[in-house]
Amino acid sequence: MFESHDQAILDLSRELQLLPPAELEAANEEHKATGKSLADVLVDLGHITREDLLKKVSAHVGIPFLEDIPVIPGEVVNAVDGEIARAFGILPIRFDGQAFDVLTSNPFNHHLGDDVAFALGKNVRVLLADPIRVESLVKLHYGEDSTNLEDLLHDLSGDNKAKTPTTDQQPNDKDLAEAANEAPIVRFVNLVLNQAIRDKASDIHFEPFEHDFKIRYRIDGALYEMAPPPKNLAISVTSRVKVLANLNIAERRIPQDGRIKLTIAGRPVDLRVSTLPTQFGESVVLRVLDQSAMQLDITQLGLPKDVFDGINDIVHRPNGIFIVTGPTGSGKTTTLYSGLRIINTSDLKLLTAEDPVEYELEGIMQVPVNHAVGLTFASALRSFLRQDPDVIMVGEVRDLETAQIAIQASLTGHLVLSTLHTNDAPGAITRLIDMGVEPFLLASSVEAVLAQRLVRRICANCRTAYEPPAALLKQLRIDPADIGNREFFYGKGCDNCGKSGYRGRMGIYEWLRLSEGVRDLIVKRAPTLAIKQKALEQGMRTLRDDGLRGIFDGATSIEEIVKYT
Repeated sequence: MFESHDQAILDLSRELQLLPPAELEAANEEHKATGKSLADVLVDLGHITREDLLKKVSAHVGIPFLEDIPVIPGEVVNAVDGEIARAFGILPIRFDGQAFDVLTSNPFNHHLGDDVAFALGKNVRVLLADPIRVESLVKLHYGEDSTNLEDLLHDLSGDNKAKTPTTDQQPNDKDLAEAANEAPIVRFVNLVLNQAIRDKASDIHFEPFEHDFKIRYRIDGALYEMAPPPKNLAISVTSRVKVLANLNIAERRIPQDGRIKLTIAGRPVDLRVSTLPTQFGESVVLRVLDQSAMQLDITQLGLPKDVFDGINDIVHRPNGIFIVTGPTGSGKTTTLYSGLRIINTSDLKLLTAEDPVEYELEGIMQVPVNHAVGLTFASALRSFLRQDPDVIMVGEVRDLETAQIAIQASLTGHLVLSTLHTNDAPGAITRLIDMGVEPFLLASSVEAVLAQRLVRRICANCRTAYEPPAALLKQLRIDPADIGNREFFYGKGCDNCGKSGYRGRMGIYEWLRLSEGVRDLIVKRAPTLAIKQKALEQGMRTLRDDGLRGIFDGATSIEEIVKYT
């Protein structure tokens, strides 16, 4: 019940004080460990009945709750197209010729009524009913979208295949537009996007090779290949994606960037689109930005208590610089957004410069940098200082100019949050010095650095205890004598996790708070190793040490920690 809306249920439970904080936290941990929705966990543990929870959600979001779903006349069912009903997760129950009454399984989508009204061209009144009942009735009345990719690929490969220009031809604008709007191509692309988002993919790759056209999803950091479509569909499929993203379909020689907004199962999803010309055609990658799946509550990030307290303290400071570091896709932006959310109150002015803006945060002025017109991180940051801000977030410090303005902002009474690409927390300091920043300025402005990685969680459904080989323990520098009666786990693989043994991800962290001793070393231009040694003496845990916490808690595997640290 209410899958993908666990944060909303958590916020509601806190606001209405449905149960004591300690019990709510325990239920939330159970939800994260088992993969069950938080709503189902609360009901299963007996904290609240299903009906009472639905009534409280109804009152909270201002949507009337319908306990008994009436028999729905056939003409009402036929008045709404099955694709619309499935896409928005709605069930029409009444129609008076002017307006529809529709049931929803997703009351947290505040734009649902407007979106459905626009799609139907009629007024719409949204009602809430038991989500499982609504979903089963939608399937009963409209059927499941039984078309699967294999069937569609078979059709496309057969006699009824769409008109598809090949890479040997030089198709004109009209040919490309026609191919992109062919019904089988439209259905195929829609099905690929729907399946990827339902599988919680973070990226979708369309990749042309000499003899193949591959489609791959990235789920929990690992790439999975789906059944490849025929090579002759490459241009038509990429043209269709470019049409959806409002890109120039005739331009195939230079990279392009765009955005697609979709509604999948009643919730809005943004897709960031990037095209790249390659030897055998255009490679297209879509980054999935699912607002409902994004955990922007800092309590949901699984931070160790000392790191959580440290970030909480830093973001409440009036000035200074806080840096989050790690490779692409390690959750840096999510951590910074979570920090901003803590202090996003009406008495503070918050500004961000991002490349691009990934998630829209209400109450925060967000600026997308645009290199084509000269709007860089540095120029945006310079303009920010004339906008009377309290807190500034810079997507990334890439050059000396940006670093210098960020330091100047922090020294003149602003809190600055940013990211860097380094392997560990002490490395961020030496990277900035290598850029040309004066060490004494760094020592007086930087407050803390957080290095992080995302590792896959072991699937709770097929988690199995085992005894790891000595060679693996040696890689982690674990002495078998120190293990005691601790157990190690791995995922055997099941239907829940797609046979991978993993489901979901967790963070591991390295928290460097700049002490006087560390600041002295920075001023003396000490190497990274000396700074790291000093930080370790003062209690810093390395990424690998924090990874051991995840291993001993049974949350992740030894292989994952070895791979990422």
